[in-house]
Amino acid sequence: MYILLVLLQTLVLPLVSGIIHLAVAGGSPLVVLGLWWAFWGVGTRLTVVGISQLTNPARTTKGILGIEDHAAELVVHELAFANLSMGLVGLVAPFVPGWGILGAVPGAIYLGMAGFRHIAKQGKNTEETVATWTDLLVFVMVALGVIGALIA
Repeated sequence: MYILLVLLQTLVLPLVSGIIHLAVAGGSPLVVLGLWWAFWGVGTRLTVVGISQLTNPARTTKGILGIEDHAAELVVHELAFANLSMGLVGLVAPFVPGWGILGAVPGAIYLGMAGFRHIAKQGKNTEETVATWTDLLVFVMVALGVIGALIA
């Protein structure tokens, strides 16, 4: 279920939303796709992750990171607050005049740094591998959206 949700949020839904947006309203493809990757990849992804980490921190500590220490769940709660903060901003940014893609930049940078850190890790499980590459995808697509906005 995790892999399906992550692929929907970071690949399928941003792409479909962007294509529909371009077909209906037009616009710069880089900006439009970046905006939808910001909404889905940063906004919904980090919001859902934050809620999950608050309600079930062991899923992150044990299931994704492979840490068995119960004390690590306290750190995951703190991480959840950061994820919720960035996710909620990413959710509303496309709809707040003047924010646009820029509201999602901190979340995209966070995902990019997490993805780069995970690349070097040996022995990743399937969920962590999917998280690694989709984190990097979101980072790249939001960055391309920002570049598109700057050159538009």
